[in-house]
Amino acid sequence: MDAVLLAELIAFNGIETTFNDAWGQPCQVSEPDQLALLSAMGYPVQDEAACRQELLQRQLDYWQQLIAPVSVQQQDELGWQLEVMVPLALANTDFTLTLTTEQGATQQWPLLPVDGELTQVVVLDGEEYQQYLHHIAYPLTAGYHQLELRCSGTDLLVNQQLIISPGHCYQPAEFSQRKQWGSAIQLYALRSERNWGIGDFSDLQALIRYLAKQGADFIGLNPIHALYPALADNASPYSPSSRRWLNIIYLDVTATPGFNDNAALQAHLKQPAVQQAIVAARQQDWVDYPAVMALKLPALKLCYQWFIDNKAAQPELAAAFDAFKAAGGNSLAQLALYDALHAWLYQQDSQYWGWPNWPEQYRDPDSDAVQQFAAEHAAELDFYIYLQFLAQQQLSEAQQLATAQGMLLGLYRDLAVGVSEASTEIWGNPELYCRDASVGAPPDPLGPTGQNWGLPPMKPFQLYQQGYQPFIELLRANMQHAGALRIDHVMALLRLWWVPKTAANAGSGAYVYYPIMDLLGILALESQRQQVVVIGEDLGTVPEGIRELLQQFGIYSYRVFFFETAPDGGYISPAHYPLQAMATLSTHDLPTLIGFWHCEDLKLGQQLGLYRDEGQLQQLYQQRHANKQRILDSLHGHGRLPADYPRSVDQLAMDRTLNFAMQQHLAAGAQQLLCLQIEDWLEMTQPVNVPGTSNEYPNWRRKLSQPLEQWTQEPHIAALLQQLTALRRQ
Repeated sequence: MDAVLLAELIAFNGIETTFNDAWGQPCQVSEPDQLALLSAMGYPVQDEAACRQELLQRQLDYWQQLIAPVSVQQQDELGWQLEVMVPLALANTDFTLTLTTEQGATQQWPLLPVDGELTQVVVLDGEEYQQYLHHIAYPLTAGYHQLELRCSGTDLLVNQQLIISPGHCYQPAEFSQRKQWGSAIQLYALRSERNWGIGDFSDLQALIRYLAKQGADFIGLNPIHALYPALADNASPYSPSSRRWLNIIYLDVTATPGFNDNAALQAHLKQPAVQQAIVAARQQDWVDYPAVMALKLPALKLCYQWFIDNKAAQPELAAAFDAFKAAGGNSLAQLALYDALHAWLYQQDSQYWGWPNWPEQYRDPDSDAVQQFAAEHAAELDFYIYLQFLAQQQLSEAQQLATAQGMLLGLYRDLAVGVSEASTEIWGNPELYCRDASVGAPPDPLGPTGQNWGLPPMKPFQLYQQGYQPFIELLRANMQHAGALRIDHVMALLRLWWVPKTAANAGSGAYVYYPIMDLLGILALESQRQQVVVIGEDLGTVPEGIRELLQQFGIYSYRVFFFETAPDGGYISPAHYPLQAMATLSTHDLPTLIGFWHCEDLKLGQQLGLYRDEGQLQQLYQQRHANKQRILDSLHGHGRLPADYPRSVDQLAMDRTLNFAMQQHLAAGAQQLLCLQIEDWLEMTQPVNVPGTSNEYPNWRRKLSQPLEQWTQEPHIAALLQQLTALRRQ
C-alpha cells in the first residue's frame, strides 16, 4: 500500500505501530499486521482507491458534525469550551448556542464561528473545513448538560452532551484515619452445607457476617455479569453476555419472596430426585454449571408463577418489580428477549450457541421474526426480567448487610473488559463493536505467547458517536450495590491490544487508542455520584506516565506482590508501596501461595503444553527457585518469621508459618487497601484459572476445599484475620 495512505489510515484510526513490551523492549508492528487490522476495521485494503474513499467518508463524518456529539471537560471556575467545525462557507454565519443544565436552567448566547480561536484547517474532497475554539465564561457544576447549536434562519440544528467532570474519583474520609483489608472471592467457588452446588448470594451474606466480625472492610467479587442461562457451561465471568445485568445462577431460591408459602415449589423440592440432584451438585469439587442451572431454572419458574398468582396480595413487591422493569428500559427488555429466544432456539438445535449462528431472521433484535417471538412469549420474557429483579434484590441485601455489619466498603465488584461475540450487548448494538477482531494482550509474563480473549473490542469512534452512553451505563450498573469497583485491564481506557481474526497468533496484533481523558472524566463523575472507590487493574504492559495519570484521577493502583520487583531482582518491600494502591499476594490468574512455592503452576503448564520447549520450562524453574529465596530473605529481614525458621529454600516446603507470614508481611505495607484470597487461608494448591487455556483446564469451576460452616470455625484462620486487622490499624 502507498506509504502516505497507510500513514493516514494508521493515524486516523489511532493504531500504534511501535511500543515497548512488558520487558521494556521496543517492538514494531509489521505492515501485514497493520493491514490486517485495518481490514478488520472495515477498510478494503486490497483496493487503494476504495480505501481512500472509505477514509474520506469517515473523515467527512467527523468534520461535518458542526459540534461533537459529546464533550468531556473538567470543572473550571472560568467556564468551559466549545469546538465548532464548519465548512468555510459557514465560518461567518450567525448561530445561537443554547445550554440546558442538568438542573433544567437554560442560557443562550449568539455565536459566530470566526470569533473563536482558529485551531485547525483541513481540506476534504475539495472543500475547506475550519475548527474554532470558543471559551464560554459560564461555570458549570459537575454533571451532564445539554447544548444545542442552531444556524440562524435555517433548520440546521445539532446537539451535544457536555459532561463536566470533578476530575477525581471518590475517596472516603475514613481512608485518612486507617488502612483497610478484605478478601477477594470467586462467588461460585463458595461451598456451604445449604447451597445447590454453587456459591450464592446467601452464602455471600454468611461470609460478610464472618469477615465483618474479624475486622474486614470489603469482599471482592469476581465479575457477576449476566452469562447464558441456556448454555450454562459457558461459565467464564470475563466473557459475559451483558455487563449491565447479573448472573442469575447466583440466586438463592430459598430466599425468594413467598418461598415458604409456595406450595408448588415446596412439593417440587420434596421430590427425591430433586433432593438427590441438589446433594450431588453440592458434593462436586468442581461446579457443574449445567446441573446447577437445571436445578434452579424449574424452581425459579415456580417462584415466578407464585409472584404472578399473588400480585394482588403483594402490592409492595409488585410495585417494586414494576419500578425495576421501567428503570431497566430497553437494555433489560433486550436481555430478557435474548435469554428467552436463546433457550427456545437451543432446545430445537444445540448448535445454536449464540446469535451469530442463529437463523438469519433472529440475528437482528428489531426484525419482524424477533418481535413476533417477543409478542408470543411475553410471559417468558417477563420471567427473565423477574429473575434479574430478584438478583438485584439479593445483591442489594448483601451490600446493606455489609454496611450494617460495619464494613467501610462492603462489596467490591469487578467490571470485565469486554463481552463475548455471542453476547446480548453485541446483538443489540452491533455497530459499536468490531467483530473481526478480538481484545487480547501481547506477550507478557502472564502469557508468554500473547493472549487472545475472544472479546470483540468497542470501536472508539462509535463509542464517541454514541455519546459514551454505553460506557456511562456500564459504570452505573456495576457501581450499584457496591463500595468499590475494580476496572479489569484499566489500560483499556487508553488502549487495547486488537488481534484480527485472521492473525496467526495473539502476538500479531497492535494497540488501538481510546479517548482516555474523556473516559477518565466520566469515571470520576460516576465514582463521585455513586460514592464508589475505583481500583484500576494496571498490570501487564503499562506505558510511561499512565500510572501517574490514573493516580491524578484518584484511581487506586493494583499491586501484586509477585510482580513488585526491584532492578536487582529482589522484592520491593510493601512498606514502600504507594499509599494510593490495593495490594494483593495473588490473583485469579496466578497460582495460590502453596501452588507458587511448590511450582504446581509450572507442572500444570507443562502438562497443558503452555511452554515453547524444555529450555523455557527449566529457565522458569530456576527463576522460581531464586524468587523463593528472595522472598524468604525478605521475610526474615522484616522479622516476619521466627529466628529459628530455615533460611534456605532448598528442600523447604511451604507450611502454615510461611504462608501466614507472607500475608502478614503484605498487611504491614504502606498501601491503603489489602486484598487476600480465601484459598490461601485454606492452604489450597489448585488454581481457579490458567491463562492461555480454554478447554485444556476446567477454568472458573474449582470450589473451595471446605464449606463455609467448617473453615469459619477454624481458630487458626480467625487468629490470622485478627492479626491482619491489627497490622492494618497500626
